[in-house]
Amino acid sequence: MAPARTLEPETAQRVLELTTHIAPNIALRMHPQCFERYGHFAGPDTARAKAFLELANDPGVDAVWFARGGYGAGRLLDRVINELGEAARAKTYVGYSDTGALLGALYKAGIGRVMHGPMPADILREGGEAAVARSLGVLSGRIPASSVSDGAPKAAFNLTVLASLCGTHYLPDLSGHVLHLEDIGEYDYRIDRAFFTLASTDWFPRLAGLRLGRFSDVPENDVDFGMTAHEIARFWAGKAGVPVLGKSTIGHDAANGVIAFGA
Repeated sequence: MAPARTLEPETAQRVLELTTHIAPNIALRMHPQCFERYGHFAGPDTARAKAFLELANDPGVDAVWFARGGYGAGRLLDRVINELGEAARAKTYVGYSDTGALLGALYKAGIGRVMHGPMPADILREGGEAAVARSLGVLSGRIPASSVSDGAPKAAFNLTVLASLCGTHYLPDLSGHVLHLEDIGEYDYRIDRAFFTLASTDWFPRLAGLRLGRFSDVPENDVDFGMTAHEIARFWAGKAGVPVLGKSTIGHDAANGVIAFGA
């Protein structure tokens, strides 16, 4: 289902055909809500929330794969989190970017197996079939999620989305986690602002470590900020006493990795 923006029917068809070819043990269904249009969104908030709850609470569905990002998942949280039943707790939920709002809220509530990973719309990227195949491989059980082990549970977010959850009751406590972060299309000063927000929380200094994904398509600052995104991250991590453990596989591209929260 599409918690934010619309998935084009021809994109959905490409993903369905790829799934039949490489993961025939998966019965992939595209909820009709994916193709709705309501301004920016794939249907009104009520329709998107209804579709999510329909799938999450259906005991015959094993996983909910978010169709694409954009913006809009956060608008559903107050409509869905308290409406999830026992069937929702047995599922896997996969997405990234804007859908991190839902992933974070699910993880805080202890609902299901939450995973950062490529979405169906990623098939449109250069090399995108490999990205979609990566999530299908994990969902089918053919391949594991990221095997990077730092001796601590993992979580993976888009930086801007995670910063927007700070101060809300949907933010999970990430103390003791290794946090993987990435972003796209943000000015360096906005990246700095988001890290300031994170570093000012109670939990950030209690992270087990930080891993840095790709910060892509950074616009040119009108006045050069003087630090790259990774330098900004290391600056705020250093102030908080959080070790930077190296690179992460995540980013808004075809190489985007699959990371299971808490693993």
